[in-house]
Amino acid sequence: MIFKGKVWKFGDNIDTDIIIPARYLNTTELKELATHCMEPLIEDFSKKVNKGDIIVAGKNFGCGSSREHAPLAIKSAGISCIIAESFARIFFRNSINMGLPVVELADASKYFNQNDEVEINLTDGIIVNLTRNEKYKIKPFPKFLQNIINSGGLLNYSLNKRKPK
Repeated sequence: MIFKGKVWKFGDNIDTDIIIPARYLNTTELKELATHCMEPLIEDFSKKVNKGDIIVAGKNFGCGSSREHAPLAIKSAGISCIIAESFARIFFRNSINMGLPVVELADASKYFNQNDEVEINLTDGIIVNLTRNEKYKIKPFPKFLQNIINSGGLLNYSLNKRKPK
């Protein structure tokens, strides 16, 4: 599992109300959620993101409510993966369940700048900042998590596992 894209850098304590403001929670339409992703920080974020781009953040990314809309909005905006120094636990789990890979890397904020090109290999556990030509070791994703991500999330994974072969 390899992801490659441009960095969108955020700080500490990015909560779910910043990821997707509560006033937009009356929809489950993914394209609509994407248009409001990160709206309080970057106007038209989803129009500026290239499919496959990567978020890099500080500590406690995804804190706040337990809404599943947050990882869905990020994924629907075109972000392929999130690297952060730490995640709110429920956001971490919701992201995996929605098919959005999330990776913890101590001091991530120090290693990446806005617009750096990054490649993440979840199978081998390696992140490469292609702009700086630096490598960072992370814990490889276990096969079962890779299968959930490749299936597009836990629901699709579960449905595919139940189909007779």
